[in-house]
Amino acid sequence: MTPLQNLFDPELLAQTAFAVVVTFTFAGALIAVLPRNILYNVLGLILCLTGVAGIFLYLGSAFIALMELLIYVGAICISIVFAIMLSRPLHLSLPKRHVPKVGGALGVALLVFGVLVTIISRTPWQPWQPAAERSRDWSVTTLGVYLLTRYDLVFEAMSIVLLVAILGAIIISGQSRKRSS
Repeated sequence: MTPLQNLFDPELLAQTAFAVVVTFTFAGALIAVLPRNILYNVLGLILCLTGVAGIFLYLGSAFIALMELLIYVGAICISIVFAIMLSRPLHLSLPKRHVPKVGGALGVALLVFGVLVTIISRTPWQPWQPAAERSRDWSVTTLGVYLLTRYDLVFEAMSIVLLVAILGAIIISGQSRKRSS
């Protein structure tokens, strides 16, 4: 035994670390639900999801813990904070809707829906196969290779969509601030 193991019991340290992570997770969940201020709710959600990543890390799944931090805390929660910060204050009245714009948006939505239904109905779907026939290597290495080679365009497209959404929110907020001042 090393001198450090003589001072601290590893099992007790692991249980204490787990208790701290679970406490952070529950505290974040309560903060995400109880306050009336939406910014505090989002900050509580960030704390809760960070605690969930800590639980995954405790369970020995570092990849899922890092994806939890990257996707949920890093992308979704920060996007929610941007949306809150760039949205119109609740005490201001909403502008009236223009009927031609609503009709145009409804028409485009129906057109996109029709195209998607047509694509789905004309696609030759493969029948379900038992797990033994479709088993593949789903290790972290294989997933990483797929994400960086075969499916890299999908992730780049999602990042561009997120960037366009953030830029659109900034432009819209800038226009509404010019009108209100």
